[in-house]
Amino acid sequence: MKKYDVAALGELLIDFTENGKSIQGNYLLEANPGGAPCNVLSMLTKLGKATAFIGKVGNDFLGGQLKRTIEEIGIDAQNLILDEKIHTTLAFVHTYPDGDRDFSFYRNPGADMMLRAEEVNEEVIAASKMFHFGSLSMTHHSVREATKKALKTAKEHRCLISFDPNLREPLWDSLDEAKEQIAYGISQCDILKISDNEIQWFTGKQEFEEGIYVLQEAYHIPLILLSMGKDGSRAYYGNKRVEAKPYLQKNTIDTTGAGDTFCACVLNYILEHGLEGLTEENLKEMLSFANAAAALVTTKKGALRVMPAKEEIEKALAVGL
Repeated sequence: MKKYDVAALGELLIDFTENGKSIQGNYLLEANPGGAPCNVLSMLTKLGKATAFIGKVGNDFLGGQLKRTIEEIGIDAQNLILDEKIHTTLAFVHTYPDGDRDFSFYRNPGADMMLRAEEVNEEVIAASKMFHFGSLSMTHHSVREATKKALKTAKEHRCLISFDPNLREPLWDSLDEAKEQIAYGISQCDILKISDNEIQWFTGKQEFEEGIYVLQEAYHIPLILLSMGKDGSRAYYGNKRVEAKPYLQKNTIDTTGAGDTFCACVLNYILEHGLEGLTEENLKEMLSFANAAAALVTTKKGALRVMPAKEEIEKALAVGL
């Protein structure tokens, strides 16, 4: 028996999101805890899974807020390091009327990218059933080496490995470097969650089926999840392709964290059902639950603190059928 269901490594940061205007007409910004890997862990924790985070924030006011937040949620924060010199990473999020977003990052440097290989606690990874990561922990040398050490440990201890590229173009020196490092991440995973625009960019194929074929032929990934926003999602598993409709909400205000919520629900399903012998019915059930959860989180600001409960998701499923 392993202590943790999922351990994740990567960024934990503050998303400053617009929240109205002041009397003077200035934008008001809300400091929402965020970061894709921790968003995934937050949803998994909400579903009753034991989770642990590996990363770094600044030893500053915002870093302290982030540490308290994930502890309150129930994520094991023993391996969250506080950097004495570098401040917590910040992202300013502009939200468009349809809920989509534009990001401006303050990360040159930011504490999350300062994690070093020798600071990675191998024991917490060895004690986990699954290891999850994204590409933001591969943008710079130090944190890239830390990520590779974590992956090596995860493979040695037979963890299932989950990867979400979560491409943020401004954080890379070049898109060629981004493609090289994301290719490495894809080559290591058993479960890949990738968005529609990411697969088009990475494979150069505009048709999703062609892009998936490229990935399957090159990397032999057991399970690929394709998120398509308002068009729902697909699962590619062996020779099976299953699609599930979206559960669009009339009161969508912020799509931040929707992909992370979706990813977490998929990982939760795999933890409960395994990665072997999944049927089309299994895959449809998995995608539908994940789509409903992702839709619900878009009705609230931020993500990490506002993940939906299982009962809310089941209710949305029932109404949407």
